[in-house]
Formats: sequence, C-alpha cells, structure tokens
Amino acid sequence: MTPAQLADALRAACAAALTGLGLDPSVLPDAVSVERPRNPEHGDYASALALQVAGPAGVPPRELAQAIAAKLGEDPAISSVEVAGPGFLNIRLSPAASGAVAGIVVEQGDAYGHAQALDGQRLNLEFVSANPTGPVHIGGARWAAVGDALARLLRAEGADVSTEYYFNDAGAQLDRFAGSLLAIARHEDPPDDGYVGEYLSEIAGTLVRRHPGVLDLPRQQALETFRSGGAALMFDEIRASLADFGVRFDVYFNEKDLRDRGELDTALATLRRSGHVYEADGATWVRTTEFGDDKDRVYVRSNGGFTYFGADCAYYLDKRRRGFGKILIILGADHHGYVGRLRAIAACFGDDPDQTLEILIGQLVNLLRDGQPLRMSKRAGTVVTINDIVDAIGVDAARYALARYSLDSAIDLDLDLWTRRSNDNPVFYVQYAHARIASLLRTAARAGITRGDRYDPALLTHDRENDLLKALAEFPAVVAAAAELRQPHRIARYLEDLSGAYHRFYDACRVLPRDDGAFDETGRARLWLAEAARIVLANGLGLLGVTAPDRL
Repeated sequence: MTPAQLADALRAACAAALTGLGLDPSVLPDAVSVERPRNPEHGDYASALALQVAGPAGVPPRELAQAIAAKLGEDPAISSVEVAGPGFLNIRLSPAASGAVAGIVVEQGDAYGHAQALDGQRLNLEFVSANPTGPVHIGGARWAAVGDALARLLRAEGADVSTEYYFNDAGAQLDRFAGSLLAIARHEDPPDDGYVGEYLSEIAGTLVRRHPGVLDLPRQQALETFRSGGAALMFDEIRASLADFGVRFDVYFNEKDLRDRGELDTALATLRRSGHVYEADGATWVRTTEFGDDKDRVYVRSNGGFTYFGADCAYYLDKRRRGFGKILIILGADHHGYVGRLRAIAACFGDDPDQTLEILIGQLVNLLRDGQPLRMSKRAGTVVTINDIVDAIGVDAARYALARYSLDSAIDLDLDLWTRRSNDNPVFYVQYAHARIASLLRTAARAGITRGDRYDPALLTHDRENDLLKALAEFPAVVAAAAELRQPHRIARYLEDLSGAYHRFYDACRVLPRDDGAFDETGRARLWLAEAARIVLANGLGLLGVTAPDRL
C-alpha cells in the first residue's frame, strides 16, 4: 500500500465514520494526506484528519478519531490504528501491505512516480535565453540544469510543456558585439563598452574567411556582416554547448522575428485600445505603474526605436496567442527588477499575472578548487562557462550539482568534491547505489537466479527492509511536490536518502545465498525490493537528466 492508497482508504474510513455518527460526510476535504512520523515508534504513518474535520462536522476530535480508527482497522492492509493526544491517528500497515510497494514499483517501471495532476495544462517554460554575444556562463548552466529538470518534472505530472530559448538577436548589445568583432578583425582596440575574450578572435577569423573583402567594405556594411554572422556563429556554439549538456529546447525564438512580423506594432495597438498608452517627451509610454510596476515604461523612444520593454510586451502576447495557459520564466539574480514589469505587462493585456505568469529567480554559482575561486576562463575572458564546468567534472556531476540546491540560494561548488569517487560526492553516492544493484542483478543472473513472476510481500519484515519500502513509497509524492513547488532539488535530496536506505538494507539483509546455499523465498522478495530500488533511482536520476550507470 502506497501513501496515496492509504490516504484514499483513510478518507473512505472517515466518510463511513461520519455517516455512522449521523453526520454529513461532505465536510471532508477533497485531498487527504498522511505523513511519516518522526518517531518510528508512533507507527508507519500518521494523520491529523480527525482534527481537521471534527470542527466542521460538529463532533469532538477524539470521538471522530476513534470512529475512524475502528473503520480503518477493518481493512486487512492495516495492522493497527492508535488514537493519540487530542485526535491524531497513528497507523501501522500489515507486512504484506507494506511489502507490496516493491511489486507496485516493478510493475509500473519507468512510469512509477508519474501522475496526471497537471493534465490539461499547457505551460511555456523559458530558461537560459543568454544573449548571443558570448558563451553560456556558469549561471546560465545552472538555469539549464534546473530548467530542463523542471520541464521533466512537470511532464511527469501530466503537463504539456514547451521549453523555449529567447534569442535576443536585436538591439544595442548586438551592436557592441559587432563592433568588437570588427575591431578585432582590423587589429584595432575594441570599443570601451565592447566584449573581450579569445572566442571573439575565433569568430572574427571565421567571418573574415567566409566573407573575403569584408574588411574593405564601408564600416556600416562591415558591421552588419559581423553583426548577423557573428550572432549566428555564437548561437550555433550556444546550442551545441547546451546539447552537449543534455539540454535541447522545443523552440528557439528570435526577437528579430517579432520585429520583422510587426508584432511590436500589434502589441502596442492592443495596449492603446486598453487605454494604457500615453505620449510624453516625444516618446510612447505604457502606464505600468497602475499594475504595481515601480515606474512607467517607454515602449517607443523619441527617436522612433522600440525598447526592450516593447519586445517583452510583444513576446508575452505571442506566447499567450500560441495557447499557453501559464508562462514560466527562469531569470538570473541580476534580473530581479524584471519581475514587476513582466507582471505589469500581463496585467496590461488583461491577464491575471498570478494565473498566467510565474517567474523564478536563480542565484549565483561560484566554482571553487582547493577552496579558492576558480580562475576565470581565458577563452571567455571574464566568466566561467558551461564548457568549463563540464570539462572539470563531467555532464552528470555538473547537472546534478547545479540542480541539487534550491534555485533561490547562491551555491559554492567545490570541484574537488564533485570529481571524487567516494560517498561524500553526492552524485557518485547515488549512481553507486544504482550500479551496486545492477551488479547484484548480474551476479544473480550468472547464478541462474531470477525474480520470477511473483513474491511474498509479507516476508519483507526486517527494519531495514521496512525503511527502504517506505522510502520507495514516498517517491510519487516527492515528484508531485517538486513539480508543484518548482524545486527539482527535492529529487536530488530524496535520491540521496533513498541511496542511504538501500545501502543500509543491503548491508543488513542478504539477498543471494552464500556459496552453494539455496535461494529461498525471502531472498526472492529481497530481489524484488532491490529491483524496485534500482527503478526508482533510475527514474529519479532521469528527472534530473543524469544517467543511471550499471557500472562505475
């Protein structure tokens, strides 16, 4: 019996108890939950349902709890129910009901942990969206790891998710980028506000080879070649780096397309009709302060050029017109000021930003080696890049490390730790647990031992078996919470706890017989339990985009 199944049984028992007391069962909440008590002596699961329902039902909590306990105790899957304090329920499962979790996991396989809680929701998830003026830096790598894991989690809960990268190929930053490339190609000093790094020399050299005579063109024509060609080359590299990191977007959206299709004009016309636009100082403004923004925003400058704010308006409207019910955006800490204006944009278009817009702010990442900050990347000039961290610790460790911490906390990653092949390296600890089970299964196969079609769940009575079964049963709820709260790090922390539970089980409970000993039914049940642990470890790692190796 899983926690979800127990919750359903508990709700049914409460409904029956209320009816038996002559009370209205409609006071029951739609969702009922059970929790593992901190003290194992209090039982396998606990519930405060009687305390929640007693008031609306008009009955003393302890009286209702006793009635629920009597009804729940009729279920053969329940070993005992105790009423504690003012009306808490402490529940113990029968060994067979507890042990059945292993069979549920094995039967569901890759689907275990998936649900349909978000079925019918169409979500657009935008993350990374680094400007095509340089390689993806370590902050962008964090958004990539977290964003991709979040997309996997939301899909596991039934949502229709489209991942999107916004390619800012228009505006002043591209102008500075083009000017930097042209200066390097002409062996001139770069502009004061330009970009630096060896990658610029590589791009400039490629463009000169592809466009012979470009340096002889008038400056504006040369700049346009370096602008469009440089952005294309840089974005090709960004896409390749992200693909090597295991991140591929469903949509790569160009800002230039918004402008070329006239969508900034269309969005402005929509805002005018809504009465949110006014003219001042020769510019066109949007009155975003009406919706909580700290100041009104310029849409069209006095020189007739659109602002980035104008592009943000058109982009939001484009996403909504593509049918997305909610837009999720992961931004870096330096974009915290965007939250108010983006929410105001949604409100200006008549949407409730609490319903259609969700913005996650990620904090910085610092890389350490020997306790000291990692030297800046020579190629990128001023930043540590996604390629730097992959070269240092590998894709699996990088993805796991960057997704392991809450997005709203800054993190220091010690590269020495994340390359260590020991249990203090979290990703190694989890992957080793999976590899250890795979090794066990290979050993069993060589001995001609298989799980068979069934096992006796009532044989799984050891404390370490019980701990592992409870951990496996929690996985669907962990996935649901991680998706709902937008916190992939919950999966990583769960996997580490599960790995510990498996290692303790394996050390205390022999699965395969020694030497020529007979393989008994207890061993078979434990083999099912081991396979169930392997499946959940693989499923959890998969949600983080990390491999589950059979050998280390």
